[in-house]
Amino acid sequence: MKIELTQKFIELYHKNPDSVYFTPGRVNLIGEHIDYNGGLVMPCAITLGTWLAISPNNNGEYNMSSLNFENNLTVEASKTHDKNGSHWANYPIGIINEFLKDGKDIPGLDFLFFGNIPIGSGLSSSASIEIATAFALNDYFNLGYDRVDLVKMAKRVENDFIGLNSGIMDQFAVAFGEKDKAIVLDCETLKYKMVDVDLGNYVLAIINTNKPRELADSKYNERVAECQTALTLLNKEITLHYLCELTAEKLALHSHLIEDEIILNRATHVIKENDRVHQAAKALNSVDLEEFGRLMYASHQSLRVLYEVSGKELDTVVDYCLTDEHVIGARMTGAGFGGCAIALLEKGFEEDFAKKLTDYYVNQIGYPAAIYISEIGNGPIKL
Repeated sequence: MKIELTQKFIELYHKNPDSVYFTPGRVNLIGEHIDYNGGLVMPCAITLGTWLAISPNNNGEYNMSSLNFENNLTVEASKTHDKNGSHWANYPIGIINEFLKDGKDIPGLDFLFFGNIPIGSGLSSSASIEIATAFALNDYFNLGYDRVDLVKMAKRVENDFIGLNSGIMDQFAVAFGEKDKAIVLDCETLKYKMVDVDLGNYVLAIINTNKPRELADSKYNERVAECQTALTLLNKEITLHYLCELTAEKLALHSHLIEDEIILNRATHVIKENDRVHQAAKALNSVDLEEFGRLMYASHQSLRVLYEVSGKELDTVVDYCLTDEHVIGARMTGAGFGGCAIALLEKGFEEDFAKKLTDYYVNQIGYPAAIYISEIGNGPIKL
């Protein structure tokens, strides 16, 4: 892809790029809607991602272009900028703002992005663009930030500039991914450990429902608020900073404080999902893929019934997987409300799986899903 991106850069800017970078997307293997509740998540980087070519200019401008979007954007360099509606370039502009606010000099630059992550699919295309920009600028100008700094910077962009109350998981997974490893991340402390993912005779199938969702416009922020309500109610008797400090047993002792069944369901999902991450790590360490698959199905059921962030499209994918003898686990991944599911699929049955799932999905939904087979990949690199 570097060669193709370089050629497009020459066509657009009439010069070679100085540097080209790649940053992956991510899937969360298990531990959903935990990152803003102080719990454990288990994401991994994937081999789909974002390429970025950059070169300086003498125009005093940031020229933002993408092979994925027709609407380019040019803004004045060395000056912070406000959010520009729903423009895709808000993500790199937000990152540049962070460097400028920290006193760094970012002179005029020409940017060209290309991503093969389906937009709005739940594979963290936005975090990939954010970290791609931050990693590239940090490297190109030798600014001296470590990867944790860049992750925190990207989260601030997501929260304060874009306006989405998300946690830190996506940016962390994209920045710290390693080949054939998952990250068990404590979103409260940012302590983490890498877990080997030996899929043996299985592959990771990613199923894009082709129902995009705009997280900032979805019920994502509503779920964050519901969890905060549960936390406030529980703090009438006990002292908690996050829901994930509780076990299921302790929640049962204090559940009388939460009279609203919906709020109690939200808290129950969060606490039990956090425990599933612990169990999943043990399963991977023991190379017990059957147990890991069982936990995936249990996670999806909880997200479907208790947290209500799934939907007909994602449920249809998982319902099919339950009938396929070559699939040992499946679940929605990401925030939900559309986007992607993942499945552990036996090697050699990729084409059969794709055909049968497509037929089933079209019959139920009316249009096809897109199916990818991905490896677990590395974090950002300079090409």
